[in-house]
Amino acid sequence: MDVRGVEAEQLALTQPGERITGEPSDTFQGNAHTRRGHELEPVARELYHEAVGLPQLEQIGIILNHGVGYSPDCLVASNGLVEIKTKLPKYQLELLLADELPQEHVAQCQGGLWVSEREWINFVSYWPGMPLFVKRAYRDEVLIRTIAERVEAFHEELERRMAMVMAA
Repeated sequence: MDVRGVEAEQLALTQPGERITGEPSDTFQGNAHTRRGHELEPVARELYHEAVGLPQLEQIGIILNHGVGYSPDCLVASNGLVEIKTKLPKYQLELLLADELPQEHVAQCQGGLWVSEREWINFVSYWPGMPLFVKRAYRDEVLIRTIAERVEAFHEELERRMAMVMAA
């Protein structure tokens, strides 16, 4: 399988079972960092709105397109997205000093642009008492093609595994 990594492999094992049974295998609860992010996200969204003054922030659940889903933290006008993270102070400081989109979030942001078919995304990072970090990224069509190809390969692998299980 060309799509590698622990998360991809776990999905490739989980998804066929969920499709066959029609039931989710687990409900994601998250860890303390995930829960903290959910608690602080509304504060970060409001600070972002005040800082950049962009109109028409719209919260939605999920965007389904290209056989996948993406859940943005909000839409901006007709062509933008926002992805909000909460970073511990030492990581927030790193972001503020580097002043660039963290590499570990590039694929998520570009994937969001692919799924949503929007033009730009503002990556926002927040920690209470520290400056808000905002960095805009535009579509990287080369990376988006790579993501699309990997998603297609992943779907092909899912179908192959499902066919093997159903034939058993």
